[in-house]
Amino acid sequence: MRMSSRAALVAATLSCATVLAACGSGTTGDSGSDDELSVVASTNVWGSIAQAVAGDRIEVESLISEPNADPHSYEASPLDAAAISDASLVVYNGGGYDHFVDDILGSVGGDIPTVEAFALFESGEYSDLHAGHDHGTDNATPTSDAPTPDEAAHGHDGHDHSGINEHVWYDLATADAVAHAVAEQLAGLDPDGAQVYRDNAAAFHESLHDISDVTTRIAETHADAPIAQTETIGHYLVLAAGLHDVTPTDFTNAIENGTDPSPASIAETRQLLLDKKVGVLLYNPQTEDKVSREMRSAAESSGIPVVEVFETLPEGVDYIQWQTRTAESLATGLDSAS
Repeated sequence: MRMSSRAALVAATLSCATVLAACGSGTTGDSGSDDELSVVASTNVWGSIAQAVAGDRIEVESLISEPNADPHSYEASPLDAAAISDASLVVYNGGGYDHFVDDILGSVGGDIPTVEAFALFESGEYSDLHAGHDHGTDNATPTSDAPTPDEAAHGHDGHDHSGINEHVWYDLATADAVAHAVAEQLAGLDPDGAQVYRDNAAAFHESLHDISDVTTRIAETHADAPIAQTETIGHYLVLAAGLHDVTPTDFTNAIENGTDPSPASIAETRQLLLDKKVGVLLYNPQTEDKVSREMRSAAESSGIPVVEVFETLPEGVDYIQWQTRTAESLATGLDSAS
C-alpha cells in the first residue's frame, strides 16, 4: 500500500474511532456503574501472555489473531481503535512493529495505561531467563554470557541483521518482564485481584523455564552451530540457543523490509543450503514469497530441517506451548543434523 493511501486510511480510522469512543466512553474507569476492566492486546502473542496473568478475572481481547496475519502491514479498523481508546490497559509490542497502536494512542489523547514490550526490552530488564540462568535466583543479574540489550539487538558474532530487531516475543526475559508489568498494572486497577495477578505472573515465569531449559541445552550441545533464516523473526531464539546465523545480511534485510534480495545474496543463501553448510533453516510461513519458498525447497532437498517461526500464535496453543514447541523443534532439527 502506498504511504498516501495508508495515511488516508489511518486518518479515516481515527476519525471514526473518535465517534465510536465518544459513544462508548464513560463506563470503565469513571464514576459510572460499569467497573469491568478491559485489557486489549495488539496481537494474540501479547494477548496470551496478558491472559495468563489476568486469569479468570478478565478476558483479554487480541486485535490480531489470524494465524496468517502480518502485523507489520495491519491496518486498524474503527472497532479496533474504539477498543484501544476504551481499554483499561493496552499491551503491545512497540518498536514500530504494531504501529497502529501508537497511531491510535496518539490520536485519542488521555492517559491510557500501557505495557510496551519493546520499551521493557530496551530498558534492560533482566531475569534469570537469559543465558546462564540460575533457577534458584528469581532476580539474577545478567551473567557474563548473557547478551546485553544492545548486543541482542545488533546481532551475533558480527552479523548485523538490520540493527534493532523488534521481534522481542522470542526474548524470554522480555516476555517475563511483560507478564510482571501487566500484573502490576492490573493490581493497581483491581486491588482485590492483586495477589492473583502477581501469583499468575510468578507461575508464568516458572513455565518460561521449561523453554529456557531447552535453549540452554541447545547452547551446550550445539554451541555456535551455523543456521540460516529467511528473515530474522527468530533472532532472540537464535541468540538464546547460542547459534550462529550465517545467512547473508543483505538477504534477510531485504526479506524483512519487503524488498527483493539481490541476486548475489539469493545465490549465496541457496548455496549455503544446497551445500548443507547449516544445521537448520528458520522459516516464516506467514510472509512467504517466491524467494523464501525457493530457500525452503533448497533446504528440504538437502535434508536440512525447517523450523517454522511465527508472528502470531498458531491455532490452539498459548504462548508457553508455542514457544516450547518451537524450541523443541529447533533442538530436534539440530540433533538430527549432527
